[in-house]
Amino acid sequence: MAGKKPTWVIDKERAKRAAAAQTLWLFGLHAVRDALQNPARNRVRLVVTRNAADKLADAIAASGMEPEIADPRKFPVPLDPGSVHQGAALEVKPLSWGPVAEVCLGGPTEMPPLVVLLDRVTDPHNVGAVLRSAEVFGAAAVIATARSAAPETGALAKTASGALERQPYLRVRNLADTMEELRAMGFTLLGLDGEADESLDTALEPRRDRPIALVMGAEGPGLRDKTKATCDMLVKIPFARAFGSLNVSNAAAVALYACRTPKG
Repeated sequence: MAGKKPTWVIDKERAKRAAAAQTLWLFGLHAVRDALQNPARNRVRLVVTRNAADKLADAIAASGMEPEIADPRKFPVPLDPGSVHQGAALEVKPLSWGPVAEVCLGGPTEMPPLVVLLDRVTDPHNVGAVLRSAEVFGAAAVIATARSAAPETGALAKTASGALERQPYLRVRNLADTMEELRAMGFTLLGLDGEADESLDTALEPRRDRPIALVMGAEGPGLRDKTKATCDMLVKIPFARAFGSLNVSNAAAVALYACRTPKG
């Protein structure tokens, strides 16, 4: 029939509408306060106890939101039972940071751009901790895949301790394609691999004036073969003992510090 849209077009439009309608709940005083103070955050519903409302009074007033005051014994928000909400929860739309090419050349202007790529890191607490370290050390972005990676959630936001509102967290379709895009932008791609021959410090020394992309996998599975093959170099964080390992959030903090701390 003339004028009928192809199935793939209809599916794409449905996915776009679903993404636009998607919301998540942030919880905890710190995460909620930072989201209330973030002008880029699209906020939908604020639920607080009387005590939390008093603690967040300035942020609530500045946001212009009308909070729903809840009984702390019957907190009417769909959170996991173990979530420590501290009497505050905020329904929001996910943040949109923009394209990789624009975001990844940001960060402190006095230092070369620095980004972190995460390969199959699914634990929101690890990703939240990586975001926090990335903010501390001036990374332009943390990048993960749209699938097989921790999405933006309340647990991630709480672990990030406010960094989710300020540190770009980009979700891409294909990590290897994004790595190639970063390479074309002048980034050197350093893959963290405990079995690599060269240390991170040695690899960084002649490259401290260049943009660096740190590519990291989850503890255990590590980097996928395709990801390794796309890196410029595989490097390791040396250990003082015969056996040692760091989880991805700790390794990210060490690697980010190494990138921002010239030797000598």
